[in-house]
Amino acid sequence: MKLDQIITSLLEIDAYKLSMGQAIYHQFNDYKTTWTFKCRNKDVFFTHEMVEEIRDQIEAYCNLRFTEDELAYIDSIKWIKGSYVDFLRLWRPRYEDFEITTNSEFGLSIETKGTWLNTSMYEIPVLAIVNEVYFRMKYDYNILIESFKKRLDEKYNMLKQGHWYAGTFSEFGLRRRLSAEAQEMVVEKFSHLNDTARCASKFVGTSNVYLAKKYGVTPVGTMAHEWIMCVGQGNHKHNPAYSNWYALDVWVKEYGILNGTALTDAITTDCFLKDFQLTYATLFSGVRHDSGDPIEWGEKMIKHYESLEIDSSTKTLLFSDSLNFKKADEIFRHFSGRAKVAFGIGTYLSNDTCVDPLNIVMKTTACNGEPVAKISDVEGKGMCKDPEYVDYLQRCIDWRMSHE
Repeated sequence: MKLDQIITSLLEIDAYKLSMGQAIYHQFNDYKTTWTFKCRNKDVFFTHEMVEEIRDQIEAYCNLRFTEDELAYIDSIKWIKGSYVDFLRLWRPRYEDFEITTNSEFGLSIETKGTWLNTSMYEIPVLAIVNEVYFRMKYDYNILIESFKKRLDEKYNMLKQGHWYAGTFSEFGLRRRLSAEAQEMVVEKFSHLNDTARCASKFVGTSNVYLAKKYGVTPVGTMAHEWIMCVGQGNHKHNPAYSNWYALDVWVKEYGILNGTALTDAITTDCFLKDFQLTYATLFSGVRHDSGDPIEWGEKMIKHYESLEIDSSTKTLLFSDSLNFKKADEIFRHFSGRAKVAFGIGTYLSNDTCVDPLNIVMKTTACNGEPVAKISDVEGKGMCKDPEYVDYLQRCIDWRMSHE
């Protein structure tokens, strides 16, 4: 079974890959990273035929280049600089950076090694390819897309009619979408949500830069965990318990007050707050939640802003962890009037069908030849090949939390 090409434009990438990419290009262009694919589903297996198709799709992706029209669009984003656009004009994915085999318990192993500038850009297209290959080759795709359309219509109508209130939200579903077709249906449909004044919820944009360009909505995204992990732990002279400080500092050097939503849970939110003091809390427009209880996290953020004598109602709490409209409604109502509340909603919008979605990730596992790790606010979301390094990182965090 041979599929049509899945990734047809280098713009099919999450916006935060460009915001991080520009900072990497200007400040860390000599860093090297290793990325490792993992499937968290226990009952999923990739057949040999699927792996061959994934390999062919990645090779086709590596033959793409940015067009001048696409580069002009990137250049129009207010926080993008001309020097980075010039770099992207020359940039291409390198198939030589990929190692794709069947050597894993779920039948698929993908590892990428190379410059951080390159390997960071591969994560999202690779995950989108793996998802679409799996669902098209495992199931009757026509049945899946019909169930997807039905559920999408139901969600849209419930939101339009005011059964849920999702405040300000964006679509974040590229990495785990059912297909390119499915994600485009979502963005096209919700781009009309606010054509009339009847709907109180507001659709802002999508993380998918290609669809943002096509439908005239905002490309949404700032930083990911890789930024804090590689900036903070990639320089092995740094104490990794201060990863957030290093990452926030160089982000401000790159962007000033632009493009400022800080991610809190790379090495636990409590450790993040040690570094998120008055200067950074003032410069960054808000913070993003990606693990743990959202209500507890939001209350902690508001209390922290208040301790710094910052009006929390001027700051954005962005929630992006396993959301649906019902959860968004509950979170919004809880914090309404106390902070600006926004949501990034992924799999629930881009891959809600009659079968369970894949829970797949591709994570940075090494930087400059040494392990890096994420220790989030809940167990099970981290990924590191070296348990001894995870233990070392945890001890560094514990020491700092008990001595400062």
